[in-house]
Amino acid sequence: MDIMKKRWLILIASCLVTLCAGSLYAWSVFATPMAAYLSALTGKEIASLAIVFTVANSVGPITMISGGSINDRIGPRWILIIGGLLFGAGMIGSGFVKSVTGLIISYGLGVGLGVGMVYGTIVSNAVKFFPDKSGLAGGLTTACYGGSSIIIPIIATAMLTKYEITTCFKILGAVMGAIIVLSSFVIEACPPNFSVSGPAGAKQQNKSAAASGDYTWRQMIAESRFYLMLVTLMCGAFGGMMIISQASPLAQRMMGFSQSTAAAVVSILACFNMIGRLASGMLSDRLGSEGTMKITFAMSIAACVLLFFCNPGSTALFYIGLSVVGFSFGSIMGIYPGYTARQFGRKNNSVNYGIMFIGFALAGLFGPMIMNSIYSSSGKYQPAFLVSAGLALLGFILVLILDARKKKQI
Repeated sequence: MDIMKKRWLILIASCLVTLCAGSLYAWSVFATPMAAYLSALTGKEIASLAIVFTVANSVGPITMISGGSINDRIGPRWILIIGGLLFGAGMIGSGFVKSVTGLIISYGLGVGLGVGMVYGTIVSNAVKFFPDKSGLAGGLTTACYGGSSIIIPIIATAMLTKYEITTCFKILGAVMGAIIVLSSFVIEACPPNFSVSGPAGAKQQNKSAAASGDYTWRQMIAESRFYLMLVTLMCGAFGGMMIISQASPLAQRMMGFSQSTAAAVVSILACFNMIGRLASGMLSDRLGSEGTMKITFAMSIAACVLLFFCNPGSTALFYIGLSVVGFSFGSIMGIYPGYTARQFGRKNNSVNYGIMFIGFALAGLFGPMIMNSIYSSSGKYQPAFLVSAGLALLGFILVLILDARKKKQI
């Protein structure tokens, strides 16, 4: 098959992989029944399993970086097979655990490391195949990753009416692990110096090459803009990770929603997360990454301020703020794979994006931690939104600096 046609098949298979890997975002659906199961099993009340989600998100860059290094040398197939098996084993293993510690090891480490290996490899490889549409490729693959938290909760909720949570983990782990491994046989490495024919492709490639070149990871971390970009990513992901980790209890405790309505809140958040990834990925191909991020951070600041003023009587404001936070978070995640490739080149993007993803891991670590700390000390979630708004403002300022530096170089 012609490579120009095959790249679209590879993109479809890549989206299927990220759809499975993104089930990590559906943790809030698993958390409550799993906490109840472990409480009944151990005889000790387990109020929260947020630590499991925090660990799973924090360890991702470890395998993103190591897997990316191997991917740049031998291609993505074996990385996806190993990552898919690790992901599946972590999910299945979660169905056998008897303690929180066991769950941290199986889901936090097993699933988290598997997702990091799969996600980093698949997104970076897809972007390499689309030098003319890097925003679209990054947006689609990350949109499916975010869209998993819409689909998986529906499937999991239906399964929980028939099976115990432990059985659900085993079934989902086996099925999704198998899908990732089978999809790997369709996906191949992008040929070296792959180019797109035609004026539009040449224009985009020349623009990227002029702006960046192909940096190794050592050359990348020697650049001050790398650190600006990493902190910007952390600021952009902070609010989303903070809310995603606590979406259901947040809706119930802050707004007085029922459990079923809170479940709908999780789906709405996930939906706008997915839309943001797809929309911003395509928009960045037109407006540029910096221009799109300025809009994104401005929206995020406004949304966090809205959420700060929410109470049980302001349902409409809550839904608006929640939706915009989800969209803004998804936008940043959709932009960054292509943005990293534009800044530091496509050749080593698997490793470079893995290192850049440390910014996301920091957001995944500190976002839920700060929200839990604020709620534990004050009994309110609202102050956490001011922290998120402040970080979004910092992100906006950093984008202005990055844009100004870019214009000086032109």
